[in-house]
Amino acid sequence: MNAADTSWMLISTALVLLMTPALAFFYGGLVRSKNALNTMMMSFISLGFVGVLWAVIGYSLAFTEGNNFIGTAANAFLRGVGLEAKGTIPHLLFMSYQGTFCIITAALISGSIVERMRFPAYVAFITLWSLVVYVPVAHWVWGGGFLADMGALDFAGGTVVHVNAAAAALVAAIVIGPRRDYKKVALAPHNVPFTLLGTGLLWFGWFGFNAGSALAANNIAALAFTTTMLAPAGTLVVWALLDMIRLQKTTAVGAATAIVVGLVAITPAAGFVGPMSAIALGALAAFPSYFGLLWRAKTNLDDSLDVVAAHGVGGTFGALLTGVFAQKAMNGVADGLLFGNPGQLVTQAVAVAVAWVFSAVMSFVLLKLVNLVFPLRAEDEDQSVGLDVAMHGEDAYVHAGGSEATFA
Repeated sequence: MNAADTSWMLISTALVLLMTPALAFFYGGLVRSKNALNTMMMSFISLGFVGVLWAVIGYSLAFTEGNNFIGTAANAFLRGVGLEAKGTIPHLLFMSYQGTFCIITAALISGSIVERMRFPAYVAFITLWSLVVYVPVAHWVWGGGFLADMGALDFAGGTVVHVNAAAAALVAAIVIGPRRDYKKVALAPHNVPFTLLGTGLLWFGWFGFNAGSALAANNIAALAFTTTMLAPAGTLVVWALLDMIRLQKTTAVGAATAIVVGLVAITPAAGFVGPMSAIALGALAAFPSYFGLLWRAKTNLDDSLDVVAAHGVGGTFGALLTGVFAQKAMNGVADGLLFGNPGQLVTQAVAVAVAWVFSAVMSFVLLKLVNLVFPLRAEDEDQSVGLDVAMHGEDAYVHAGGSEATFA
C-alpha cells in the first residue's frame, strides 16, 4: 500500500463523483426553465440507484476474473472487498473510484431524452442499463475481458463510458420520439451561465477521471493530467474559429460544448499520448462533432442536448485517434499508427464497433421491457406544463403571483 497513491485516489474519486452534479448543471442550463429540476434530477438520481447497484453486484461482475465476457458474483455485496491492497491502494477505494464512472455514464444518457421521458421509466432504465450494458463493457475493457485481450486501448473510458452511453442515448431518443413541440417553437436554453458552470466543474472533475485512471500518483498520472488540460484547449480553439467563420461570432454554448468534446476525445488516450499529440487530437476531434451537431439539427432526431455528437462522435474519434497517436516511448504500452503500428488503429475500430452495436441493441431491448411496466413517454399535457411540476411537484423558479410553470 502506498500513502501517496491512496491520497491521490481519494481526491480523484471525489473529483469524479463531483462530475455528476456538474453534469446536472451543464444539462440543466440547456433546457427550458419548466424542465430544469427534472433534468438535473436525472443526473442526481443516478448517484443513488446506480451507486447502490454498483456496490451490490455491479462491481463484482465488472472486476472479478470470471471469463472473457463477464465477471462472477464473488464480490457481490462487497464480500471480500475491504482494506486489503488492490495494487497500491485499498480495495474499497478502487471499488468506489470505479463506481463513480458507472454513475456518471448512466447519467449521460439523460441528455438525449430530457423534457419528455417519464421519471420512473428513466430510473428503471438507467438502473437496468448499468447492470446489463455498462458492467459487461467495463469487464471487456478493464476487467480482463476479450477487448483487453485484443489489446484495445481505453485509458479512462472513451469506449466504456462515452460511446457506450451515446449508443444508448441515440436509441432512447429514437424510441421515445421527439418533444411535442420539437421544431414548432424555440427550445432555447434557459440559463447558459448554469451550463458554463457545469462545464467548468466537469473539466475540474475530469482531472480525477483521466489522471486518476493511472491508479497511482506517478508519471502516467502527470501525463494524463497534462493531456486533459491541453486537448480541450485545442478543441476550443478550432470550435471558436469554426463559429467565427460560420456565424461571425463565438457562442457560449458552443464554447461549453467544445470543451466537453475535447474532454471526451482525450479520455481514451489520456495516458497513452504525448502533450502535443493531445492538442492535435483535441483539434481534430472538433471537426466531426461540430459538423455532426449541425447535421443532427437538420434531421428529425431530437437528441435534445446532443449526446451523440459530443459523446458518441467525440468518443469514437478519440478512441480511433488513440490508435493513431499512442506512443510506447511515452506510455510503455503500445504505439499507434504514427509510430509504426497501424494494427492498433484496427483494434481500436473493432472495440468501438463492438461497444456501439452491443449498447444499441441491448438499450432497445431494455427500453421496450421498461415500457411494459412504466410508460416511457410523458403525456403531452405534462410536457406542456413542464416535467418539474408533473414529475416532482416542484418549480425551479417561483415568481410572485404564481409558479414559473404557469408561464413557461
